[in-house]
Amino acid sequence: MRAAWFETFGSAQDVLQVGEKETPEAGSGEVLVRMATSGINPSDVKKRAGAFPNLLDLGYVIPNSDGAGVIEAVGEGVDQNRIGERVWIYQAQFGRRFGSAADYVAIDESRAPRLPDNASFEVGACMGIPAMTAHRCVFADGDVAGQTILVTGGAGRVGHYAIQWASQAGATVIASASNDEDKTTCIEAGAAHVVNHRDDDFPNQVLAATGGALLDRIVDVEFGANLATSIAILRVGGTIATYSSTQVTQPKLPFLEMMYKDITLRFVIVYAMPEEAKQLAITDINEALSANALEHRIAHTLPLEEIAKGNELIEQGTIRGAVVLTID
Repeated sequence: MRAAWFETFGSAQDVLQVGEKETPEAGSGEVLVRMATSGINPSDVKKRAGAFPNLLDLGYVIPNSDGAGVIEAVGEGVDQNRIGERVWIYQAQFGRRFGSAADYVAIDESRAPRLPDNASFEVGACMGIPAMTAHRCVFADGDVAGQTILVTGGAGRVGHYAIQWASQAGATVIASASNDEDKTTCIEAGAAHVVNHRDDDFPNQVLAATGGALLDRIVDVEFGANLATSIAILRVGGTIATYSSTQVTQPKLPFLEMMYKDITLRFVIVYAMPEEAKQLAITDINEALSANALEHRIAHTLPLEEIAKGNELIEQGTIRGAVVLTID
């Protein structure tokens, strides 16, 4: 089969290769998926760059955790009726070497939910890390109806879905964005207010939008950089649900301030989500897809051969939507 892989860590252009590898077979409890698309996420890029030094100990890695395609074969214990089913996949390259940037992936059938017929394979490649992360950030602590939630980086891959999950569930959403195009995107996704996180008076802007009321929850893309602001604008008993902290990678916690506000920190990564939470997310995602209830931001669609370019686009940090590779 055709696949992309890397055998050493380094820059995308230097280490990513595209060529022929052996086609996998579906083992017990697995499905063999003929991939149509593969999503590139920041975690995939970081792995290739060397964020996990032991990743290559057992040999080369085919990158990317997300994707979509069609089941061509099933292993022992899997319903034969799943053959021919359109699916989206997640966690393809977690705790294992072979991800979605290939013609075929053999994966546990639970990691290959059905993809509704009205959803494209490109959309399917965005459901794993972006949509599931956003779902967990919003709903990890229960119903959010009636709450006021700030989504930082609301035009980003995760933030865009978080706005939609929260607003459709009955929360009032305030989003942050730094330009008019992103502001429009946030409003179209369901944000009631949009504030500029680059302004010095950002906290005052947020409180002006709420009429002075403190927030119930923050879905945060830059935990360390935003922590002081988050504490100031959260109510007592509020929650920060965060999935990234790239500007301040080792933040220091102001313990007393957070303790006296009884702040809950919720760290979110799909790989560590409880299985029950994953299944809740899958159910909600597929219901939303079937109803055409979600908007999607796909910034670039590239052929598999341009996987290095796709990695570089993610690393530049300037794009707001997903980067998807087409396999067919």
